[in-house]
Amino acid sequence: MNKIKFDYQFFLVKFPIIFPALYAFILFQFPSLESVLIITTIFILAETHFGATWPFFLDKIKYPFIVKNRIPLIIFPIIIIIFSIIGFFFFNKFFLLIFLAVNMYHVTRQSFGVCKLYSKDIFENKHQESLIYFFNLLFFFIAFFKFYTPVINESNNSIINIFFIILFFLISIYYLNKFKFSENYFTLLTGCLIFAPVLFVSSPVHVITMGVTMHYTQYLYLTYNVYSSRKSHLPLTNPTNFFNRNYIFFIIIFVYSVFMTFFSFSNEFNFKNFILIPIIGQMLHFYLDSQLWKFSEKHNRDNTLMHLKKFI
Repeated sequence: MNKIKFDYQFFLVKFPIIFPALYAFILFQFPSLESVLIITTIFILAETHFGATWPFFLDKIKYPFIVKNRIPLIIFPIIIIIFSIIGFFFFNKFFLLIFLAVNMYHVTRQSFGVCKLYSKDIFENKHQESLIYFFNLLFFFIAFFKFYTPVINESNNSIINIFFIILFFLISIYYLNKFKFSENYFTLLTGCLIFAPVLFVSSPVHVITMGVTMHYTQYLYLTYNVYSSRKSHLPLTNPTNFFNRNYIFFIIIFVYSVFMTFFSFSNEFNFKNFILIPIIGQMLHFYLDSQLWKFSEKHNRDNTLMHLKKFI
């Protein structure tokens, strides 16, 4: 058994279960605070995580890479904006279904990416990828039949839950028998259970705002540390450099979150269709991240992966 180090990385990246656990505790113990809980989670974690793409993407070190790759990094995002506007207004239900599917795929890819950061065993990586995809697809179909076409209801939901518990227990035994018990098991747990709230919550909103808090904290921790590491060459004796090295990241994600959280709940203030703005922001986040974290690109290996290795 490998020694497990219970540090910041463990609780923010490898196994940030404390966040959905706290969310669930407040939701079920203080149901009157449901709206406050949702808004607070979206403001503090969700939209800041979406906003973190922008200081990461618009960092000066990225400019030559963006210019060189104008089609995927400038033209495609414009197409995504146009597609989102047309889909939202003319094919709303279908577009929102695609949006949720892309969201789940994005979260799944990050979960597997985090597993790869900590496990260098290719054979174990393949098992982790298969299991994460399996459970996330399972939860996607459960969500579809529970919220979109309500085949799953209170009478049969408990049967689904019992089936899942037995299945997860058996797969865990198989995995632990094949590989050593280590931190890698916890990164796998995070990836497999991130959409598990679908089993016991009554609203699709909680599926995202509860379990995906783990995804948000992982992303915020990793992007900030990479961003900060890129600026580490700037001497802190210079106040301007101190600003560039740290505060600009937090200012951008804070301002982004203020506006996007407001637009997310704009219907409450009779601003119809303003929710499209954060949806577009999320669609851009999904796409740009697929490019920014693609380590088959030499630029990303030299300017992102290299910095990741400093603290992973």
